[in-house]
Amino acid sequence: MTESTTSPTTSAPAGSPLIVLAGATGALGLLIAHHLRRRGAEVRALVRPASLSGAEAESLRRQGVQVVAADYGSLADLTRACQDATCVVSALNGLRDIIVEAQGQLLDAAVAAGVPRFIPSDFSADFTRVPEGSNRNFDLRREFARRLDAAPIQATSVLNGMFMDLLRGTAPVVLAGPRLVLYWGNADQPLDLTTMQDTADFTAAAALDPTTPRYLRVAGEVASPRQLREAASAATGRPYRLLRPGGLGLLSTLISITKTMVPAPDDVFPPWQGMQYLRNMLSGDAKLQEPLDNDRYPGLEWTTVRDLLAAKQ
Repeated sequence: MTESTTSPTTSAPAGSPLIVLAGATGALGLLIAHHLRRRGAEVRALVRPASLSGAEAESLRRQGVQVVAADYGSLADLTRACQDATCVVSALNGLRDIIVEAQGQLLDAAVAAGVPRFIPSDFSADFTRVPEGSNRNFDLRREFARRLDAAPIQATSVLNGMFMDLLRGTAPVVLAGPRLVLYWGNADQPLDLTTMQDTADFTAAAALDPTTPRYLRVAGEVASPRQLREAASAATGRPYRLLRPGGLGLLSTLISITKTMVPAPDDVFPPWQGMQYLRNMLSGDAKLQEPLDNDRYPGLEWTTVRDLLAAKQ
């Protein structure tokens, strides 16, 4: 482990809990770091050596985060990086080499360092309930969960449904140009949606809470395609329509065709992966079980779909 040579501009209060954060330079990781610091935690961000001089690492330093370089191939290196932490939070993102192997090495390091708690990089719909083989990225999380459950450490996964931010263009659901809400199957199927910002805030609170259960489930809003149409219409002041190209069987066929034509096995989010995610949500297989844990930490305000879409105007 190599510490950065830049001193933080602010420091955590004496006696503040130390949270080790992996994947801190990613979009979600940066937000988690921000909310941990806002809540008074000391944060040690694990950064690959090549990223030490990047803009994201510098942003972390300016927030008072201790930025250190860590080699995920070295258990000893990671164990030193995890020393004295009260919780290790992973926001790592990738395929099996990251979600299972690198994150597994981080887990082993946390155990070796005597860290009491571990929050894995799940941040998804309920992958524990979907059929095996129906979603590649969910399968990877389930594989890591089995390893985590066998480890002598307290684990907590944060499940937040789909990142609501994707409705602003990345996910083909709310289509601003033709003013359509695209869905497959049932227009009244409830969908769990949470912004990345709210997910990060909740995760920061959970990282500082020693009493968390194995799973925490949150949703900024639970809305069906029909309710998404109403929210989009209200947010923009222009009427949206529902468009149903077909049922879930047709969507499954399109997933198979897309995967054959554009396999992209090394891409984390190829087109067919997003389609698999939508199928799991629209089928109800990945629906978060209630009651949700939204009220666990008072003061956290949840962004609604209408709020999100209106902010884009």
